[in-house]
Amino acid sequence: MNKEHYNILLADDDEDDCSFFEEALEELDLPVTLVTVHDGVQLMDYLKANTANLPDILFLDLNMPRKNGHECLKEIKEISEYVTLPVIIFSTSLDIEIVDLMYQKGATHYIRKPGEFAKLKTVISNALSATVQNNLQQPVREQFVLLP
Repeated sequence: MNKEHYNILLADDDEDDCSFFEEALEELDLPVTLVTVHDGVQLMDYLKANTANLPDILFLDLNMPRKNGHECLKEIKEISEYVTLPVIIFSTSLDIEIVDLMYQKGATHYIRKPGEFAKLKTVISNALSATVQNNLQQPVREQFVLLP
């Protein structure tokens, strides 16, 4: 995917995390547009309403109300129109069993939300670069978790 501009969708119920994510993108000065939804139901409704113009990359929190990230990823990978959508798990947890499960379910990358703003900028930049370099495909398991 070589584009001049990327449309990013962030699904996260934490307002502070959403704000930090947006600020990090602004400071990185990347050619992106960010849309944010705050729970899994909003996410799936957004994708359904925008099937003809899906985001280039989805950053997906696992712990959200109404429908969690596990359920959303499973649903996304079962719908033919969404199956190629790169999904980057963006979670506070780095439980190896959950990481392995997300890899098996088809997520593109896994990021543990960093506590420091500088690390957040680095990991977002790394995620976008890695996803584009892999042509939006899932990498080998050893390259699945991205660290700042």
